[in-house]
Amino acid sequence: MLGGSPYVVGSRVPVRRLWAFFRTGTRVETLLRRYPQLGPAKVFDALAFALDNPEVIDADLQREQELLKRVGQRMPRRGGGPEQIELPFLGGVGQRR
Repeated sequence: MLGGSPYVVGSRVPVRRLWAFFRTGTRVETLLRRYPQLGPAKVFDALAFALDNPEVIDADLQREQELLKRVGQRMPRRGGGPEQIELPFLGGVGQRR
């Protein structure tokens, strides 16, 4: 747990993030390109954890959505496509620093 959220061991990537991308149609290959530091085993382990523990991941996604509402942002709806949200500390999706 990292800040109360399940995460991929050896990283700071929350399982909810991988699951949110995957459930909206993002392919595993794309996740591996986006998170090359994880490798296939960790990505598949995270997705298996999400599938085995939907109540944990749904609660974590709900907490994230409530937090984002407080800061004036909105998460994409389930099944709403592979939209991404811009987080204030990332400087925009797809931009490298």
